[in-house]
Order: sequence, then structure tokens, then C-alpha cells
Amino acid sequence: MDTENLSPNDLRQQRIENMHKLEEAGYAAFGRAFERDGRFSELTEAFEDGKKVSLAGRMMTCREMGKSVFAHLQDSTGRLQVYLKKNDIGEDAFNAFKYTDLGDHIGITGTWFTTRTGEKTVKVEEWTLLSKSLLPLPDKWDGLQDVETRYRQRYLDLISNPEVRKVFDARIAILREIRSFLGAQKFDEVETPMMQSIPGGAAATPFQTRYNALSMDMFLRIAPELYLKRLLVGGFDRVYELNRNFRNEGLSRNHNPEFTMLEIYEAYGNRESMQTLIHDMIVHLADTVIGSRQVGTESEPVNLDNWRAVDYDDLIKERAGDDYFELDTAGKLERAISLGCKVDSGWAEGEVTQEIFEKCIEKTLIDPTFVMRLPAELVPLAKPCADDASKVDVFELIIGGKEIAPGYNELNDPLLQRQRLEDQAGEDAMKMDNDFLIALEHGMPPAGGMGVGIDRLVMMLTGSEAIRDVILFPQMKKRAH
Repeated sequence: MDTENLSPNDLRQQRIENMHKLEEAGYAAFGRAFERDGRFSELTEAFEDGKKVSLAGRMMTCREMGKSVFAHLQDSTGRLQVYLKKNDIGEDAFNAFKYTDLGDHIGITGTWFTTRTGEKTVKVEEWTLLSKSLLPLPDKWDGLQDVETRYRQRYLDLISNPEVRKVFDARIAILREIRSFLGAQKFDEVETPMMQSIPGGAAATPFQTRYNALSMDMFLRIAPELYLKRLLVGGFDRVYELNRNFRNEGLSRNHNPEFTMLEIYEAYGNRESMQTLIHDMIVHLADTVIGSRQVGTESEPVNLDNWRAVDYDDLIKERAGDDYFELDTAGKLERAISLGCKVDSGWAEGEVTQEIFEKCIEKTLIDPTFVMRLPAELVPLAKPCADDASKVDVFELIIGGKEIAPGYNELNDPLLQRQRLEDQAGEDAMKMDNDFLIALEHGMPPAGGMGVGIDRLVMMLTGSEAIRDVILFPQMKKRAH
């Protein structure tokens, strides 16, 4: 039957009719489990002419040729061709197969052979219906092009666009390799609360919820930092958490309100040990998962063999002038405006300087760059530099114009930490995590710490342009009906 001109409702009804005909022929529409000999890539690798094999997958193409049919099935590892011949499977089974549709899940038992064109193919001896697809898949030639639909219906995106599946396969491999790498370095993976009574560890707007059983407001965490440091106090010396964080802020090409972070802490380490760790880990991921140290996007390629470290102030002077830090507040405001920054006359000097960094400098740092010695007010949880208390002993690792990982020489002085948090909280003392400060007063060892934005790391390594391209189900605005 010609289905090209049918409406979506008519197509669905046609498939339901096919389902009933298959049921009449003894094929349950949403059938049983099916024992496979392996996934397609594994089966193809073990190809042996004439060898019997059982497999299952979703039917993506089907071409009838009189008394025979060629079809392609797809599983999580790729596509595989199957060949049905009326004389081999019998008239009833062959006729029933005509009521299958693209998108149906099919189980096959048959034998391997090679076609005249050299394609490894399974000659079907028996087939069974495993699940009926009642709605059609996207067009087999054009795929799924609409960006909005791709994000909202990721399952169709994964079926239709093999390159999308490759990105998420890479993400899975990156996470697996991170755990393996850190395990080899004797770091322990731990879990900390995702609901917290006081959101801490970063300056961000939290999502709020209500814990009915305790009649108290709670917050989805913006960072696990303060709990991981409690573990350092408790005697863990190398810990990490691959965690989901939540920040009630905007959506952009580089931001999603729910995102994945890797946070790492090493007792008796410091900022330098974190620099070595992140360098070695990223290079390892590029070598083992991507297979190249030339990564990034086509327009902004990244060379992971080219790392450098540069002070924050030096970058500011390169962009805003050697005399920038000699200017008064009004002069800094004027200089920022001349660079195209949108600043407010009420801003403090540090805010103006950071605006210049974020808007004019960060995006220009393509190859890996450790930005060092940041202003203390930007990083209240880090130790001051030994030679200048107005700076903190940290780095921000920028790759591809995006912050990938900040790393600290962690502040373990409870008195200075209390002062810093009080300054940050201002008049809202309820934002202070006193339990954390009490933990620090029991003695936290000197430590290095680091947070790695996993989504941005995957973007950089896979050459993806937007954060939504590396998150399976990104946050979307509710669709109007």
C-alpha cells in the first residue's frame, strides 16, 4: 500500500491494522524476550560463512523483490542486513512479514552468507515480531533535521542520526575512563547529598523544594564541595564525586540548569597537584577515547599538546592596557565600556575587571590555558597566595574559550574561612553553613581540589557546538499547545 500521502493519523491506523493481521497470523505484537548471540558489531566480527546465528533489532529498511526480501536491522552498535526467501521460511511466515513496518523490532534466526556485493548478511530461517511500531520513524533519507524535535524527542534523534549516537557513546566512554583513571590514582568515588538545607560550595541561585516529612525547605545542590571537604576532615584522603548539580539560572549554548560535574579532593595535595592531574586526565581521555589530541570544533580546533599557564592580571593587561590596574574605578569603567562591555556605574572594581575577562578574554583562549592567581573575592574557598593575600592560589582551566575546570589550593583555615563566608553572605547569615565551619575547626588537612564540567569537557573532546548536543535530555521550555 502507498503510504506517502497518508496523514499521521492514517499512518498510525494502517499500522494498527497491520498489527491485527500479524496477531491473526500468530505473531504477538509486543512479544517475548529473545535470546541473542550478541550485538551486531560482535556478530559481524565473528562472521563465519554458514554459521547459525540469532539476532534482534529494529527494522530500518525493507526492499521486496518478488519471492524474497532484503531488510536492514539496527541495534545499538550499527546495522546488519537480513535476507528472507519464501522457499526458505515458508509461505505463511513470508506473507506475514509483509505486514511488518519500518521501526518494528524483529528477532531473527538464520545463517551467515556474503552477498555478491560483499555485504555480510543473515539468511533468515525463522523470524518473530518482538515489538510493533505504531508511529513511523523520521524519513530514512533526510533523517531528523528539526533541532527542536531532536532535543525533545531524543529517542528519534538517536534512531535517525548515527553521528548523534557516536557523541553519546563517546560521553559514556569518557565517564567510564574517568573512573578508571581516578581509580588507578587511588581516588575513592563517594556520594553526597543532592538535597541540602543550605546550598553551598558555589555562588549560584538554587532550586528550592519542600521536605514535607520534616516540615522544612530544602535546596537542590549547587555543588558537593562542602560535603566532600567534610570527608577530608573525616580521614578520606583522595575522594571524588561524579555528580549532578542544579542551578536556577539561564539556558545558553554553554549552560543547562541541570549539569554534570566531577569534583576531586586530595588531602596533602595542592593547586599544582590538581594541574598535573587534570592535564594527565584530559590527555588520557583524548588518547584512549577520541584517538587524537587534535580536538575541538572545525572553526576552533584545539591542540591538546599545547598547554600554557598565565596570570589573570597579565591577561587583563594584554586586553585592557598595561595601565589598567593603575586606573581608578571611573577609569576602569570607561576602559571596560571602550572594549564593548556592559557595566554598571555601581559595580566594584573587581566586578568590572571580571566582566572584561569573561566577555573579552575567556572566549579567545582556545588551546588549554591555566589562568592563575585570581582575585581573592572571586574564590572564597581557596587559600591566598603566599606573596599577595589579595590573590588566591588557584587556576581556571580554559579550553576552547570555555571554563573546563577550576582548581584550588583549598582553604583549611577555619577562621579565615568563616570571615570569607560572612563577607559572601552579607546580611543573610542563614546562607552560612555553620556545620561545615565546625568540621573545619576539627582540622582539615591541606588539600588540592578541582571541579571539572563534564558536559563542557565532552563538548570540547567531541567537537560539539552546544551543551544540548551532549546531554541526552536537555532542559526545554514547555511547548505551547
